[in-house]
Amino acid sequence: MKSSFIIQSKLIIAGLIVSAIGVTGIVLAKTTIMDHSTMNHNKMMHNTKTNNKKSSMPVLEPGQSAFAAIAEIVTKLESNPNTNWNVVNIKGLREHLRDMNIVIIDAVTVAKEIDGGMQFTVTGNADVKPSIRRMTLAHATFMNNVNGWEYKAKKIDGGAVVTVLVPPQDQAKIKALGFFGMIASSSHHQLHHWMMASGKNAHD
Repeated sequence: MKSSFIIQSKLIIAGLIVSAIGVTGIVLAKTTIMDHSTMNHNKMMHNTKTNNKKSSMPVLEPGQSAFAAIAEIVTKLESNPNTNWNVVNIKGLREHLRDMNIVIIDAVTVAKEIDGGMQFTVTGNADVKPSIRRMTLAHATFMNNVNGWEYKAKKIDGGAVVTVLVPPQDQAKIKALGFFGMIASSSHHQLHHWMMASGKNAHD
């Protein structure tokens, strides 16, 4: 009997200890929940910059793609002490990005296989037509003879016609790309945008 009483006493004491630990854990957990109303956001931003030298922000994507393109270029311009702000043309870049969006989303194309390449008839309504003409004529001028591809663009009612002549080994490629793939191919847009925004003649 005495042995049984001792065992029961020990079990009761152990249970009380476990319960006390559990209550303490709950109290500690409650006290560690973040209160956003008392958070020091300035300190958080400082810690983020200190702990992450590659990126000072918890996320990298700034939002809409045209905004992101402009933001990247503005950051580069601001970081260069030799930037000539008298010739910077962010407005022109914005208009060009708008043209890109309109053409990609709203233009209608008809592709025709020709000897040595492809011909694309690109048209749209009255709001789309000016963007088509600006985009196609600028692209043909900027990209002509790059990688041996010959571009010609001319205005027509409702838009423009773009003719692309390519080397024999690229015949299948230009056919597969179509107009939209062709105009998006290579990384020339980044250079074009930089030249435009920084005040250089992008079509020299």
